[in-house]
Amino acid sequence: MRITVLTHNYPRFVGDFSGSFVQALCRAWMERGQQVDVLAPFDTAYNRPLAETSGSGSVDLHLFRYIWPPSWHLVGYGRSMQSDLKLRLSGYLLSPFFFAGGILAALRHCQKVRPDLIHAHWALPNGFIGAVVSRRLGIPLVVSIPGSDAQVANSNALFRRMARFTFAQASLITANSGALRDAVLPLGADPDKFEMIVYGVDPARLCPDPTGTAELRAELDIAPEDVMLLAVGRMVVKKGFDVLLQALAKAELRERSVVAVLVGTGDEWSKWQWLAASLGVATRVRWVGVVPYDQIGVYYNACDLLVMPSVTAPADGLNVCVPDAMSCGKPVVGSRAAGNDLAIVDGETGFLVPEGDPSALARAIATLADEPTLRKQMGFLGRLRVESDLGWPVLAQRYLDHFERLVKQKEIERGRRGKGG
Repeated sequence: MRITVLTHNYPRFVGDFSGSFVQALCRAWMERGQQVDVLAPFDTAYNRPLAETSGSGSVDLHLFRYIWPPSWHLVGYGRSMQSDLKLRLSGYLLSPFFFAGGILAALRHCQKVRPDLIHAHWALPNGFIGAVVSRRLGIPLVVSIPGSDAQVANSNALFRRMARFTFAQASLITANSGALRDAVLPLGADPDKFEMIVYGVDPARLCPDPTGTAELRAELDIAPEDVMLLAVGRMVVKKGFDVLLQALAKAELRERSVVAVLVGTGDEWSKWQWLAASLGVATRVRWVGVVPYDQIGVYYNACDLLVMPSVTAPADGLNVCVPDAMSCGKPVVGSRAAGNDLAIVDGETGFLVPEGDPSALARAIATLADEPTLRKQMGFLGRLRVESDLGWPVLAQRYLDHFERLVKQKEIERGRRGKGG
């Protein structure tokens, strides 16, 4: 099968986090002998091979330009949204050029290679580009909704119309949280088209491995007896890392040897550092910043548990750090938001707590901080869950099963039209 993937985020260099989950899914298809073409916008940071092969499969990356000079290519790659709440001004100004360039590039590519199916990540902008091409060339379209696109699609009347066209044209819509699905239903997305498929993890790449963990903890000034909490993600409101900081100030954690390590950067970085200082917990927080994708595994293995306190501001999908940590055999404490319940089995692989509740979060963390045997047991069960349900080998095949069904349906429709003619 030949699959064309549309995305505005894709790793540009070794260690780049941008769109790493898109690349992982494409590679999983490649390992199953599929021919995958990825269309992504040009970015000046690209420094990587454009082609990968494995057996009879391949992933070929095609970059399209939509404006001149090259430095004005600013859409995507984590730069378009402000705190994941609204498009930056540059995003609005460049959107017409991006849509025009993307549609032209996708049309030319699909006319040339005639893929069996188009898979667009993010309803806007890529889903709309895919919908135009799908309508024009009669190629089945699948749209996946990772998170911020639901907010963008609802932001103004034009984008709502574009989203309606996208969802009407799509044969399948995937989401990685019920909240994301519910957020786009008012835009005309058919509930019967939905399938809940999370963005997963490669269990062969991230696995329990103590290599370098003692050195990392020493570098971060975390004692062997301290309980290391890890939080990974962009510093934006919906990640809820401010709730974690408030939890550290609660009585349940104030007297325990608990240290939180925050990986990532974003618009809330300075505000949350000020919050930590005002709460009196700054000495128990380590602000690491960006960690290259190929080095993040040692952080998962060095921690005692992952904390993902997401809040609905706006709706979000399951963050890939959750299955990442589970793949490394770590328990996860997460809120009942952002698709955490699609991965975390409450009381088995971690704990689920109400979103925006620092006290509940502190109590769950304290329970795991006091019980290393429970942490080990939950981590073991989490790893098993990754291998059975949340790993890319399983998830990629789920997609392919749907793709094969849609391609067959399209072939039947064409046959009927041919007989009718």
